[in-house]
Amino acid sequence: MRTHKCGALNTQQLGQTVTICGWVHRRRDHGGVIFIDLRDRAGLVQIVVDPDVAETFAIAEHVRSEYVLQVTGIVRDRPAGTVNANMHSGEIEMLAKNIVVLNESET
Repeated sequence: MRTHKCGALNTQQLGQTVTICGWVHRRRDHGGVIFIDLRDRAGLVQIVVDPDVAETFAIAEHVRSEYVLQVTGIVRDRPAGTVNANMHSGEIEMLAKNIVVLNESET
């Protein structure tokens, strides 16, 4: 079901395709690109959902806080100026290629 835990992802996985599962901590829509902070017991990781992957983007548009997701994507460096030193995984982000909603939440 998953290859890594959210909080365990770091620069050692750069370029790798990984699968993670967790709860949506926060979802932000920044005019065409959606960011999802996904958490599990190991920590948080930022997911980037690009509109070029139409099916995945359509799913991400309907995701809300506390949904449980399985996300497969590619680990990449965060762009310059967006590194979050307060997160263990703050140097990387994950570009989503596939999202599966495992459970919805009413919150």
